[in-house]
Amino acid sequence: MKKLLITGLLLAAASTWAQTTTVQTVTDKAKALTEKAKTAAVAVTLCDTCGTVQTLTQEKRKGKGGMLGVAGGAVAGGLLGNQVGKGTGNTVATVGGAVAGGVIGNEIQKKMTSKKVWVTTVKMKDGTVKTFEQETQPAWAVGNTVKADGATLAKQ
Repeated sequence: MKKLLITGLLLAAASTWAQTTTVQTVTDKAKALTEKAKTAAVAVTLCDTCGTVQTLTQEKRKGKGGMLGVAGGAVAGGLLGNQVGKGTGNTVATVGGAVAGGVIGNEIQKKMTSKKVWVTTVKMKDGTVKTFEQETQPAWAVGNTVKADGATLAKQ
């Protein structure tokens, strides 16, 4: 009697385990098919100016120089050059200091006005790859679908 009871319990447990495994397998397959359908739907619904984000990086861009940096540097360089030598040597040092100061001042202004930009590379619907830059952090990530409107992007 005990053997019969133990055998019955073992058969019931094995049957329950087999049903659970089958249900899980069917559920996993259904989830996989749903994901494939979503991916296919996104691919079909891409507009003509839409694409998929391939890369998203932040880069530093040099700023612009200008008259303020050149003039400030030239004055400072001229004053320093004027402190050197006498006569013709003093004049040459003053002019050389002004020129060098102007160049250095312009480079300093470029560094002071530098900025960081976000660079997004997008593979468009037609297969071309385009690059977009913006100063603010974008709302999209790699793999997202975006719509190009001129030089700007918007998340789909």
